[in-house]
Amino acid sequence: MPHAFVEKAEPAVLRALMALPRPVMRALAGRPVVVDGQMLDTETQLMLRLQRLTGEPAAETLPMEDARVAIRRQARMVGGNQPIGLVRDLSVPGAEEEIPARLYVPRGRVASPRPSPLLFFVHGGGMMFGDLDSHDAMCRFLAEHADVRVLSIDYRLAPEHPFPAAVEDCWASFQWVSEYAEQLGVDPDRIAVGGDSAGGYLSAVTAIRAAEAGLPVAYQLLIYPVTNMADKSDSRVTFGEGFFLTSAFMDLAEASYILDHHDRRDPRISVYFHDSVPANLAPAFVATAGFDPLRDEGEAYAQLLAERGVEVEMQRYPGFIHGFANVVGVGRSNRDAMRSIAQRLRRALA
Repeated sequence: MPHAFVEKAEPAVLRALMALPRPVMRALAGRPVVVDGQMLDTETQLMLRLQRLTGEPAAETLPMEDARVAIRRQARMVGGNQPIGLVRDLSVPGAEEEIPARLYVPRGRVASPRPSPLLFFVHGGGMMFGDLDSHDAMCRFLAEHADVRVLSIDYRLAPEHPFPAAVEDCWASFQWVSEYAEQLGVDPDRIAVGGDSAGGYLSAVTAIRAAEAGLPVAYQLLIYPVTNMADKSDSRVTFGEGFFLTSAFMDLAEASYILDHHDRRDPRISVYFHDSVPANLAPAFVATAGFDPLRDEGEAYAQLLAERGVEVEMQRYPGFIHGFANVVGVGRSNRDAMRSIAQRLRRALA
């Protein structure tokens, strides 16, 4: 069967399956899965079962470049074709050279002369996978539903560029955005930083660094962030197999990103270990997923921020797995959750 046909057919089949009535979907997904007092979302359970039935290899089992291609393909499949007013590819300063970036302008802002809020977006992927394309649908969705511009940056990845390359690229590009906000059509006082997974970690580090430097950040949007690469939480053990993000993936990510001489408790690696946070640190929203190995450390970081006097909201989406934020093009439950997250961002930057 021609490869191009398969590429087109698979998303259509997935969309059809995820649009089935709930009772039918439950029958296809199998018996409900309950772990740690939580029931796995039916749509999510069906997607996991389809992944097993089709023999889709886990990214961590593939050669690095093959895995990166697979991540992009999977993201396109679950992300769909999200409407957007305007997309513009840019180059922005990184720590050592220009890096690719992509600006998204929602339909309601394209013709408006008024400066808009901006989400400075940092993609996930374990610091070794992910790029502008893998998170294109998520950025489009957030831009439209939060009614904000989104600037997504393509920081350098490990293992080619281990720590601190990603941290320094994020900081360099954020400084540029802060300085040239008006040229992007952005209100410099309404810039949020945010991302998913590794991007949540890098966003949290960037927000702290910006507060220390006196650069304005209005909000932190941290979606299932990795916050502690030194310790193994209970959720890393409980959900390390069978729920998309695996222990093997996390081990590979950390081995690729953190060299032997690095201290895993360096707060630029594990943001949880900051001794203190600046008094002017931006308010934060931390989203976690019930069946995510990173659940406990994300919630621990939210609690830490609250104890340090930072305005913080935390919400666990109990039936979901790591990666639910990418699933905006199929099904209903994941998309509804992302719509609620976008609305939080919209209210915070209004």
